[in-house]
Amino acid sequence: MSTIKPAPSIEHADATVRAKRTRGGPKGLRITDVAAQAGVSPITVSRVFNNPESVAPETLERVRQVVQKLGYVPNRLAGGLSSARSRLVAAIVPTVSHSLFSETIQVFSETMSRAGYEVLLALSGYSASNEESLLDTVLSRRPEGVLLTGVAHTESLRGRLKNVGIPVVETWDMTDTPIDMLVGFSHYQIGVAVAGHFLARGARRPALISANDARALARRAGFRERLAQEGIEDVPEEQVAPPSSVAHGKRALPQLLARARDIDAVFCGSDLLAIGALGAARQMGVQVPSQLAICGFGDLEFATETTPQLTTVRVEGTRIGVNAARFLLDRLSGETSVAEPRALDVGFTIVTRESA
Repeated sequence: MSTIKPAPSIEHADATVRAKRTRGGPKGLRITDVAAQAGVSPITVSRVFNNPESVAPETLERVRQVVQKLGYVPNRLAGGLSSARSRLVAAIVPTVSHSLFSETIQVFSETMSRAGYEVLLALSGYSASNEESLLDTVLSRRPEGVLLTGVAHTESLRGRLKNVGIPVVETWDMTDTPIDMLVGFSHYQIGVAVAGHFLARGARRPALISANDARALARRAGFRERLAQEGIEDVPEEQVAPPSSVAHGKRALPQLLARARDIDAVFCGSDLLAIGALGAARQMGVQVPSQLAICGFGDLEFATETTPQLTTVRVEGTRIGVNAARFLLDRLSGETSVAEPRALDVGFTIVTRESA
């Protein structure tokens, strides 16, 4: 018959850490020291770091308190070598300079962290070649999974990821030929929907202000093709280099109006571009929406603070992040396999406000 010993007090843990420091500092601490102070087995301490959801809440809190008091830091390298697992997941995104992608990455990281994984974030800057070089770097860290933004990748990157054999989830777009798993929405259909929205409110000379990255160009294609169905073939446009900014939008609208003074609606490829266009319209004395309707993309938090309030396209970035994490975790836990392709279209909503 075994007897469960009460967990030693945190004060006792303080004494132990002082003793350890006199023999060379906290570097000498081992997982067995933490286990002894917390009154649990070393495997339980390991689970606290690697699989916290499998540990009872009371035990989890007790072990974490001892870890904090002792200043214990797990040797991830040693753990990775012994178990062939890094507990690392790589996420490659274009930018986190605004909330469009940062919202997704935040909730993705939080979900992975609760399951005991660390997220290595890499910024590609809207460049396919940068994305490929970053992949070389992150793969050298032996990640157990990879999150990518978009579906427009080089063929060599796609082939390499398929050969590596780790779970991959693409986000923020849709395709019939994903590398592995997919959580996103159709940029083409967004363009179609915004064109339809303008047509329904009577626009007959719509225009575009757009970046030239793959996802923005897909929205552009949907927008133009929907207008072509109504016989509107001439669609004035200004393209800007990503990432989009308010300044880009403020410069683009006057250039657009200089070439096509009769435009009556503008679809901007981001809310930042739309905010810039609103400012330029105000300076030029162009009334929005009576003379010019303006629609953005992203529904950033300040879209309701503009004058007039900005009509835009809302995408649930948090839903993308949560489901991308769940797809990876299910694959990593063995609940799903490569033979079970997974794709989720989270859709989008046109949020109608005063500007259109």
